[in-house]
Amino acid sequence: MVSEINFLDIEENSGYKNFIEQIIEKCFEEEDLNCSSLYVNVILTTPAHIKEINKKYRNIDKETDVLSFPMFEKSEINQVIESKNQDILGDIVISIEQVKKQAEEYEHSFNRELAYMVVHGFYHLMGYDHIEEEDKKIMRSKEENILSKIGVERV
Repeated sequence: MVSEINFLDIEENSGYKNFIEQIIEKCFEEEDLNCSSLYVNVILTTPAHIKEINKKYRNIDKETDVLSFPMFEKSEINQVIESKNQDILGDIVISIEQVKKQAEEYEHSFNRELAYMVVHGFYHLMGYDHIEEEDKKIMRSKEENILSKIGVERV
């Protein structure tokens, strides 16, 4: 198992589930994690619920598109991979309504926006960030690589 997909306060959707599993599998392939026993938990939810999580864990009282909760520091990931223990890399929480809004706002497809949220969340779990410009370039390059490999263009 590479990923576990959960639906919180929204209707289950096998299309979302299958698409997200393909994206996570490609992320694992690109980052050489296929031999590991790691997996990612993805939670698809409502704006209200993601706002509640954002307030509880980040003390930010507003809705957002995606939240990532890594279980390890970047410096620990290689040790975790080598240990071969089944472990969760982390949780990615995505507001499906926000994905829909942003797809319209950025004038690209829902699938492109959902894929970006998953990939963006995955790289946060891997310890990447975009606060400093240098780090942002590295993270964006990794994200765009995955998106192009799964055939999700900015259209």
